[in-house]
Amino acid sequence: MPDFLDLHGKTSKALRAAADAGMRRHGLHLGQNLLLAALWEQDGRTPGEIAAALEVTTPTVVKMATRMATAGLLTRARDDRDQRLVRLWLTDAGRALQQPVEAERRRLEEQVTAGLTATERRHLLTALAKIHRAATALPAE
Repeated sequence: MPDFLDLHGKTSKALRAAADAGMRRHGLHLGQNLLLAALWEQDGRTPGEIAAALEVTTPTVVKMATRMATAGLLTRARDDRDQRLVRLWLTDAGRALQQPVEAERRRLEEQVTAGLTATERRHLLTALAKIHRAATALPAE
């Protein structure tokens, strides 16, 4: 099935470039929107909680959060009950990005799926979910 792997790789690369351009229009690097989305869902999460939700490493989230704090999108604060924990909190600027970032993602999704029928979109999502499950079940060796 090398045709699938090649086409998927090319598609992922093209989508990543388009998504990166879309996020840059809002002053973000690709991936920062995912950290923001985790906080829009539940503000005050720890970097470890966000890393688990995004399936990345905690140091990746910490590095991203440092840049985002410098940009004024979030703040860090020690947990009230456990001083060993740091929690990330959205600033007004971070909260204000929710609508435009979500609109940007919808716009991109609509553009790239415009040639599909509603049924084809549903089938595509179902198939991609199955492929994702199979790929994540593969040994990491």
